[in-house]
Amino acid sequence: MNTACDSPALWPPARVLVVDDHQQARDSMADVLRRSGHVVDCCGSAHEALQLIERENYECIVTDLKMPGLNGVEFLIQLERRQYGAQVVMVTAHASVATAVEAMRHGAFDYIEKPFDADRLERLVAEAVRQARAERQEAAVAGRLPACAPPVMIGSSAAMQALRARIAQVAPTSETILITGESGTGKELVARTIHATSPRRSAPLVSLNCPVLSAHLMESELFGHERGAFTGADAHRVGRFELADGGTILLDEVTEIDLNLQAKLLRVLQEKAFERVGSSRTIHVDVRVLATTNRDLQSLVAAGKFREDLYFRLAVLPLAVPPLRDRREDVPELIEYFLQRCAQRLQRPPRRLDASAQELLLGYHWPGNVRELENIVTRASVLGTKETVT
Repeated sequence: MNTACDSPALWPPARVLVVDDHQQARDSMADVLRRSGHVVDCCGSAHEALQLIERENYECIVTDLKMPGLNGVEFLIQLERRQYGAQVVMVTAHASVATAVEAMRHGAFDYIEKPFDADRLERLVAEAVRQARAERQEAAVAGRLPACAPPVMIGSSAAMQALRARIAQVAPTSETILITGESGTGKELVARTIHATSPRRSAPLVSLNCPVLSAHLMESELFGHERGAFTGADAHRVGRFELADGGTILLDEVTEIDLNLQAKLLRVLQEKAFERVGSSRTIHVDVRVLATTNRDLQSLVAAGKFREDLYFRLAVLPLAVPPLRDRREDVPELIEYFLQRCAQRLQRPPRRLDASAQELLLGYHWPGNVRELENIVTRASVLGTKETVT
């Protein structure tokens, strides 16, 4: 059996899938793992999970052992046949521990008993993620498989073809990229695609959502802190830049960073060095920086709300993501993609939009862009009572 001693907080955010036919159980596990900083998806069956893994790149899968349809062991065997590079943690009742141990013989990383202990779940997933990343990096070096599968970018319009061509140009470099575009256009998807097609794809992609943090908390998140550095700093913490060493950091909505903190960020871009909060020891890192914004950075610079020198450092390779109204010909393709994805999640045949509904959506201005379209299609799929939505 594997044992874990490292805190999950020391790990970059991981893609984790929780599979359990009991909603309360999977929601509870997902909540624990999200609080640890992981990006978590959930589904209610092994069949649904097998569909998800066709397009998603998970590092750890936490699955119940006893489920209708495919059980946990059968699911594990399917993953093995597909050579899917995620570590699997089994969740089992006490009476089926022997079966869980048997699952480990089939390649499961470890198991946890119900009712689960939150601390043990955090530790197991952190250790499983480390194992998955080590194995993927080893395999990538050996040339057996890509370390990170690029996400799906939907659209055949000229605007999307130009965007893909631009990504192909900039991804192989280590230069800083500023990704601009309105809310909902898919800036984060573009960033993930850049990382997944770059030489750094076997290393972590660590993201930080800048608007949700105060200046004080953001400094600690970016650079880490030592125990006792400030009130509430009860333990040493590694920052996002350190976690992303060798890989990529994504600063989502970078304009929300406080002016005083912008100076420290500038130094990292220039010198690849920083100090944790409460420490004088300089830490050097090799990190590529991707930044996104939905605002006009040049106007913010002119207004004195964003440092000009930082702007020039971030905008080495600018990349603009077009709004959906400028690529309306992609709307039918996006609708079909979202309808199929909803059908897989809901485990029922996909809904269809009749010609009048399609025409209405094609003529809409889409102020919320692709995210708004996805929400509308999801709502129609969930609430629609007929196979065809009018």
